[in-house]
Amino acid sequence: MAGEVPDLEALVRTGTGKGAARQARRDGLVPGIVYGGGTDPLPINIPFNVLFKKLKDGRFLSTLYNMKVEGQDDVRVICRNVQRDVVKDLPTHVDFMRLKRTTKINLFIPVEVTGEDECPGIRKGGLLTMVRPEVELIVTAGDIPESITISVEGLDIGDTITISDVTLPSGSKPTIDRDFVIANISAPSALASASDDEEGDAEEGEATEAAAEGGEEEGGEE
Repeated sequence: MAGEVPDLEALVRTGTGKGAARQARRDGLVPGIVYGGGTDPLPINIPFNVLFKKLKDGRFLSTLYNMKVEGQDDVRVICRNVQRDVVKDLPTHVDFMRLKRTTKINLFIPVEVTGEDECPGIRKGGLLTMVRPEVELIVTAGDIPESITISVEGLDIGDTITISDVTLPSGSKPTIDRDFVIANISAPSALASASDDEEGDAEEGEATEAAAEGGEEEGGEE
């Protein structure tokens, strides 16, 4: 579940426009903006190395940060967009939104799986297929879950796990109203292809029989 909110240090970006942003990048900084929360947008710069490491660590777009900017009050923020260089795929601009602890936001939360050692379907050679490795939830900013957990214990080939099977964290709910599938235990590809071949043979046999019957009927009319 949500732990301590990590700090993210930033600098106030002096000057506006593309010139200031280009200068920031030359200085090893990534320009950004902090908006929302009923106050004016704040142009910032974040050291490239710091931002790159956090992006590499993962979950950057679903982590609540305590942004520290010199001369400003600390503020809770979440990143809403990272613009990247189309060639190098490196961050060139970031947008952050100010949040209160009670703010409700939509986030994609990773799904963790337990019980694989106690899953008959997997022991028979079945494959665990993650239909949704992440699930979009409406969560409270002050209590963002690290993940949600599904258990495949006791499941057999052909069984599925839907969102109704999951105990969601308090204050969280799915953005989708219907009971959607998160994962399933599918048959091994060899069995699945053999089954398809059998169905194909059966259909071919039925077609041959139908053609033969049709030929007999035509012969009978003569």
